[in-house]
Amino acid sequence: MNGPHAFDDSDDADDFDEQPFDDLKLLEVEGLLREAAEVCDPVPTALREAALAAFALHDLDARLAELTFDSLLDAAPVRGAEDGPRMLTFAAGDLTVDVEVGEDGLLGQLLPPQAAGVEVLTRPAPEAAARCDADETGGFSCAVDVTGPFALRVRAGDEVVVTEWLRV
Repeated sequence: MNGPHAFDDSDDADDFDEQPFDDLKLLEVEGLLREAAEVCDPVPTALREAALAAFALHDLDARLAELTFDSLLDAAPVRGAEDGPRMLTFAAGDLTVDVEVGEDGLLGQLLPPQAAGVEVLTRPAPEAAARCDADETGGFSCAVDVTGPFALRVRAGDEVVVTEWLRV
């Protein structure tokens, strides 16, 4: 830029670099900006709930168990059969989780059979809606209402496996 307002390389320009930032003032400004954003552009409730649900699965050591069978989609229809419980199978490596979703809750089996902790996760709460234990034969039962989206977290020894989210 030419003219009287051209950039000046004099020592006065270095004064800005030597002034320390006031951390307390920056925190105060950040707080005011957060308050303004909360009032003028709040986070939608559905987005906040989805973020909480996603955080519930935040476990760096967890493996994701994929849905490999769903009786609603994969089973052949039988004429005259009444609506029975929904059967689901999830797999992650060597671990298979078979689950029957019924009116009384979940009835499941871990294969290979092993003792483990099983947590039922529901949205929007990031904490487990129910906890139950699989016995040494791998069988477990959780009396929990899973009318909406849910996932299972299985803790067997040092291994943690989380199933995909599924809506019943």
